[in-house]
Amino acid sequence: MKKLHDKVKKLDAWDISLAKLSVFAFAFFLMTVWPAFSNLILAVHWGWYLLAWIILMIRPWKKAWCVKKKK
Repeated sequence: MKKLHDKVKKLDAWDISLAKLSVFAFAFFLMTVWPAFSNLILAVHWGWYLLAWIILMIRPWKKAWCVKKKK
């Protein structure tokens, strides 16, 4: 895990943004070439995606916006 952490430290905001966009583009690629995947994604209620987004963003939000108290 330390090795991965060291590699991620080398990335800047552009690298992280491009990685996120590549995942987004790959999901669209899967939706276009694999009809069953597209049907599955479109059949799920939008509220599940919203719930997943909120749960996945809790830790990054805390790290970005919560101020740590100094002892």
